[in-house]
Amino acid sequence: MAKQSPIPLLTDGKRVDGRLPEEHRPVTMQVGVLPNANGSALVAYGNTVVLAAVYGPREPIPRYITVPDKAVVRVRYHMAPFSTDDRKNPAPTRREIEISKVVKQALETVVFLEQYPKSTIDVFLEVLQADGSTRVTSITAASLALADAGIPMRDLVVGVSVGKINDTVIVDLNKLEDNYGDGDLPIAIAYRKNWVLLMQLDGVWKPSEVKRGLELAFKAAENIYRNMREVLKGRYMAVIQQ
Repeated sequence: MAKQSPIPLLTDGKRVDGRLPEEHRPVTMQVGVLPNANGSALVAYGNTVVLAAVYGPREPIPRYITVPDKAVVRVRYHMAPFSTDDRKNPAPTRREIEISKVVKQALETVVFLEQYPKSTIDVFLEVLQADGSTRVTSITAASLALADAGIPMRDLVVGVSVGKINDTVIVDLNKLEDNYGDGDLPIAIAYRKNWVLLMQLDGVWKPSEVKRGLELAFKAAENIYRNMREVLKGRYMAVIQQ
């Protein structure tokens, strides 16, 4: 049973921040924000802000993790102590370890790992500000940072969150909806390939609600995917003109 929200999450068809159920928050993106990283990105879904940095491919440390015929992807998802209203303990939590694992699995599907045998690709994700949907924002940021590092991928990966308020399916959960909604369905999509790389589910969902959630996720992913391509194109054009 969902916890009781301090304010109504849905009133006259509109959400607490004024959005319609199918409306995504504004998305902003930058790449190449960390000169010392091989690739980096800063992505914001509304007030949720994630910084991603990619190092590699490089020699594995420790060496025993080496795989002879492909690269090893390592992901560290972490929420900064100042990212939430209450100061978070900087030590990694079980949730952070779990999200690191699922992001890693999503990225491994699209990266051409066989092109970099006996190496590692390290992805660091730092949540600078948390207002819901940090997992899916991190997936988008990680994909952009990998592309910025020049690592070949089958497709860019877009993260989109879907949720439920009573019987209404919504897209892109904010913090209140994440904490007090009736269901959560984070999704990672390789949009051009039409692949679902990650789909987790919390709460009780009808088949029709899951179908509606996927429809909303792919619709939102289309716009985000287009923005990702434009940001990367702008980055490459700037490098060429230097």
